[in-house]
Amino acid sequence: MPTEPHQPLTPATRYGDPVHRPRPVQPHTVVLPTDVPPGVDWVTLPNGVRTLAYTHAHSGPTAEPEPARAEPIPRWARTTALLAPTLGGGIAAAGFGISYAAPGVLAMAEALWATVALIAAGALAPLLLRASRGRGERGAGPVQHITQNISASGMFGRATGTINQR
Repeated sequence: MPTEPHQPLTPATRYGDPVHRPRPVQPHTVVLPTDVPPGVDWVTLPNGVRTLAYTHAHSGPTAEPEPARAEPIPRWARTTALLAPTLGGGIAAAGFGISYAAPGVLAMAEALWATVALIAAGALAPLLLRASRGRGERGAGPVQHITQNISASGMFGRATGTINQR
């Protein structure tokens, strides 16, 4: 098994394990006060370490006051503003659809009236026919009722019967 010359072969060393190579120590960079750009200053962190950091410009008496920020728009106002065009568009679409459906609705109303007339004629026809029979305009007499009683004995016996008229 090939190994590097500076690393001894131990049971903990396996093929493919990462090799720990410490990096060389670099000297700290020295920053002169003349090299510090504007807006960068030395600050002390809470743990006591001093470091360079970007700082905000100090607002003194000569600095202009910040303009007043506009208050955010309330949620109900935003909801109403978004809902108004949607509602208006829905009403416009409904009106547009009704204008296209109007001829069909009128034709349907006429068909419904024709259906009502047909039902009324069907309901009134028997009443009118009964009324006309009673007056005898057609020449038909009263209704006759005939009752027949037929009896026979045996399978091939002679049948006899009587007719009763009322």
